[in-house]
Amino acid sequence: MSYSRIKSYAKINLALNITGKTSKLHKIESVVGFVTLHDVILIKKIQSKKHIISFKGKFSKNIGPKNTISKLFKFLEKEKLLTSSKFEIKVNKYIPSKSGLGGGSMNAANILKYLIKKKFINPNKRQLISICKSIGSDVALGLNSTFTILKSNNQIKEFKNCKKFNVLIVKPSFGCSTKEIYSGVKKFTKPRFNKLSKKMFNFDNLKKLNNSLEAISLSKFPKLKNIKHFLEKSSNKSFVRMTGSGSAIVAYFKSKKLCDDVKKKFSRKYKNCWCKVAKTI
Repeated sequence: MSYSRIKSYAKINLALNITGKTSKLHKIESVVGFVTLHDVILIKKIQSKKHIISFKGKFSKNIGPKNTISKLFKFLEKEKLLTSSKFEIKVNKYIPSKSGLGGGSMNAANILKYLIKKKFINPNKRQLISICKSIGSDVALGLNSTFTILKSNNQIKEFKNCKKFNVLIVKPSFGCSTKEIYSGVKKFTKPRFNKLSKKMFNFDNLKKLNNSLEAISLSKFPKLKNIKHFLEKSSNKSFVRMTGSGSAIVAYFKSKKLCDDVKKKFSRKYKNCWCKVAKTI
């Protein structure tokens, strides 16, 4: 059996509000998109007693045997949704870890989609929700790589055919711990994304929003604050926002030329930072 090839796209939070907290997790609402930056997953069914999962690439260094993909298969087998089939999976990592780009969660989401599409598993809606929750809060968002609003009650609304943006994604050499950044949340905001419409994805509207976690991360890591300030000064025709809990910061542009120009300036100034031009999908 030959490998199937899957593109696992990076997730970005164009806006994010913390609206409360349960006993375990913070409640969030978010404007979510996906960009052309992606990991590449090769997967095939094999004759084996166990799954074979491997990672390579620049951002594979710190991925251990317990990861989102192994967690997915463990849960599927525990729930007897996947009983006899075993798979070999090779992941080439192009999405930085601890960046707020959801690389690991999106890997699991895309493999889950593949298993459903190829009829290796057939979960009902309740089971699908349970699978996603067991792996990570972002996984459900990755089941359809499109512009999405996540409401504070965990409802997801997808929007097709939204206007695309050019983006410059930058990440310093360090990452941010999601748990640590969320522990710094001291106040909540009222839900703002209850009246959903495609207009929410207009450039000028998005520019007015924010990421509630950004101030915490920027306060903890002054270099992030300097990077954001540099990107904002590089062009007044863009807006700049951290994604998720960081440490990646995304600058949004209507023009690809302007995006490329700012990348050149940034690369000259911050030689040790990873940066990538991409586009929303």
